[in-house]
Amino acid sequence: MKFVKRSLWLIAISASMLLANSANPRSAAHTQTAAHNSTAVTETTQAKIRRAISAGPANVANGARIVDTDAQGQMVVLREGNNGFTCVPGNPKVVGDPPMCVDAPALQWYADAKAHKPKPTNTVPGVTYMLAGATQRSDSDPNDMTSMPFEVGPHWMIMWPFDPKTTGLPTKHKSTGAYIMFAGTPYAHLHVMGRP
Repeated sequence: MKFVKRSLWLIAISASMLLANSANPRSAAHTQTAAHNSTAVTETTQAKIRRAISAGPANVANGARIVDTDAQGQMVVLREGNNGFTCVPGNPKVVGDPPMCVDAPALQWYADAKAHKPKPTNTVPGVTYMLAGATQRSDSDPNDMTSMPFEVGPHWMIMWPFDPKTTGLPTKHKSTGAYIMFAGTPYAHLHVMGRP
């Protein structure tokens, strides 16, 4: 799935938290623009947690840490976790800001993308789940902020270099099966439609 800068920023901050504190990798606080606040202040914590865990398989989401931002743009932990995954509720009103669950290597991948590093630095493949679906603008340009958005059904991704020439996989969005997103860039990765 294609992420706009706002989603990359939240994931990058989460990655920074993981990398900054190895004993409790997601305990550091961060700031973010209040515009990202996942929903209105009146939404309950339980509603945000339900939306966040809808992004991952039950065996992942049920043990994941859930994080969001408050009205002041500060990171808040909605629920602690114990399995190395972080889930966020996203904002259903913002294109490219879906609920998602990611592991530590995927957090590093997103942090590198947000920092515009020449290539991702995760040393093992990362996993991202977006089983609640998403909206996106492009399958080829991670910074596209102007194309008309389109809906994407439930999917998951492997955040690791994939080459369409060696894999034989397509590079265009498909409603079923797998394809390579961001093909031809160092951030190419495998995008798999459906549930694992």
